[in-house]
Amino acid sequence: MEERALDNTYPYKLLYNLNSIETVTRSKSDNNQSGLFPVPALIIVTDGQGWIETDGQRCLLDKGAGFLFERGAVDRISTGEQGLSFYRLHFEVIAAGENKVLAMQCLSEDGLLQPGPLQCRPFPQIILLLESILQSQRSAEGIERFAAQSRFQELLLLLMRANPCAAVPEDEQAAVQRSIQYMQEHFNETVTVDDLAEIAGLGRSRFSRLFKEQTGQIPLEYLNGLRIERAQQQLLMSKDRLHEIALAVGYSNEYYFSRRFKGSVGVTPGKYRSLYQEGTRIFAPFLEDYLLALGITPVAQYCHPDWGKQDYLGLHHIPAFDISSGDWQALFRYTPELIMLDDGFQRWHLEECRQVAPLFKLPFHQENWRATLRSAAVIFGLTGRVQEVIGHYEQKARDARQLLSRAAGMQTVAVLRIYSGGMMLYGCDGLGYTGEVLHRDLGLQPHHLVRQLCRGRKQVNLSREALAQLTADHLFITFDRQMGEGRELLETPFWRKLPAVRSGCVYEMDFMAWMNYGVMSHQRKIADVLQVLA
Repeated sequence: MEERALDNTYPYKLLYNLNSIETVTRSKSDNNQSGLFPVPALIIVTDGQGWIETDGQRCLLDKGAGFLFERGAVDRISTGEQGLSFYRLHFEVIAAGENKVLAMQCLSEDGLLQPGPLQCRPFPQIILLLESILQSQRSAEGIERFAAQSRFQELLLLLMRANPCAAVPEDEQAAVQRSIQYMQEHFNETVTVDDLAEIAGLGRSRFSRLFKEQTGQIPLEYLNGLRIERAQQQLLMSKDRLHEIALAVGYSNEYYFSRRFKGSVGVTPGKYRSLYQEGTRIFAPFLEDYLLALGITPVAQYCHPDWGKQDYLGLHHIPAFDISSGDWQALFRYTPELIMLDDGFQRWHLEECRQVAPLFKLPFHQENWRATLRSAAVIFGLTGRVQEVIGHYEQKARDARQLLSRAAGMQTVAVLRIYSGGMMLYGCDGLGYTGEVLHRDLGLQPHHLVRQLCRGRKQVNLSREALAQLTADHLFITFDRQMGEGRELLETPFWRKLPAVRSGCVYEMDFMAWMNYGVMSHQRKIADVLQVLA
C-alpha cells in the first residue's frame, strides 16, 4: 500500500515576525538618501521606476518588482523621472531547534526567500495582502495586529512559491504544480486563468495546454472540482445552510452552486446531504477499518490481485471488489448509495466510481488516524462513539506497554518491508504505518540505524550494505507481493548473518494489517507484538 505523509526532515522551526510596514514615495530629488537595515527588509514596488545598487550591480525596479535586503544591508535606491512608490516591510527571521546554524543554512538550501530581486506574483493578490497588512498593523486592537502577522506569513508564502531557489532549476511541470497548490489554498476566491498562468510563470496558452496534459482538465474545471469537493465535505460534516456553504467554497449564487453541484455529483446538494442517514449503503476502499470501528459494515470491501483482502478485519461475508480492475459494472451490482474515498483515490482512478454512486472525499489528516476516525464519525452521526473507541485502544496500548517493558526491556527492534530487488526500513518518529504504534504507544526501542537513517521520515530504502549494520535484537518483516515478494533475500549471506536471524528473532507479519492505518490495524499490530515479545 502507498504511504502519504509530510516529511519533517529538519529539526528546526522558522518564525517570521513582522516589525513594521510602511508606504514610501520617493521623487528624483531623494536620490541622495540612504539608510542601514537593522533587520531584513522587503520592498514591493507599486508605481514608478527606479534602481537598486547592490554588490556592484544595478537592478531595475518597476511596478510588480520586489527586492529582499539582508540584515545590515544599505538602502541605495535611485529614483527615475516619474518617482517611485513602494511598500517597505521590516521583519525578523527566528530559527528555533536543535541547531540554529543548521536552520539558517537550510533556509538557503530549501529555496526559501533569498536576498535580491523577487518576482511578485500574483501581483493583484499581493497588493490586496499588503493593503490588508498595513491596515491591520495600524490598528490598536490586538486581534488585528495578530491578523497582520498571519497575512504577512501568507504574503511570504506567495513570494516563496513565485521565487524558487535558483540552485534548483524549476521545470514547467513543477510550475504547473505550483499553480495547482495555489488553487487548493485559494479555491474560495476569484481565480482566473491569467492569474494561474502568472503564478506558474508561463504564457496563458502554454499554461492551459500543460495544465490539461497533467490533470486531464482545463484549469477552471479543476477549480470547480475543488470547490465541489469542499462543498461535499461541508454538506456531510456540518449543518450549515446551502447559501453559507456556497459562499464558503467560492460561489456567490446558491442556485448556480446547486446547478454546478448536481452537474458534478449527479444529485442536488440537499439530496446529497441526506445520504449519511442510518442504513446508507457505503463502499469505502481503504477506509473499511474506520467504518468497522464505528460499527458500520460496508456493502463491499476492496481487494487487490497482489495484496489480497484485509483479512484482519474479518469481513469474510462481505463481497470483495478489485480496485485495480476498473470494472465499475461489477461494483454497481452491490448498489452502494455513497462511495467514500481517502487521499489515495487518484492512484487507482477511483474518481471514476462516480459512475456508480455519489462520491465523498474524506478530509485527509496525514497519519492522524484519530482525526480520520472523528471525520468519519461526523458524517454518520456517530461522534459519541469516537472517544469510546479511542479510549479502548489507548487502554490496550498501556497494558501492552507495561508487559513489554518487562519482557523486552531495552532490546531494539526494526521493521522491514521486503520486495523483489530491495527493502524499506520504517522509521520511529511517529511516521509511517508502524512508528507511532511500536515506538510511541508500546515504547519499543528502535535500533540506532532506524534513528540514523529515518530521522523525520516514514521510511527509507535500505541497501544490502546498510542491512549488514542492522543489528537489532528483533526484526518484524512483511513482503510486498505487488512489487515481487523478494523472499530470495532470506537465502542470502547478508541476511543469514544478521543477529536477529541467527537468534531466531525474525517475525513475518501480515502485509495488509501492518501496512495500514486505523484503530483496528494498530490493535492487530499490538496483538502481534505481544504474541512474539511478551
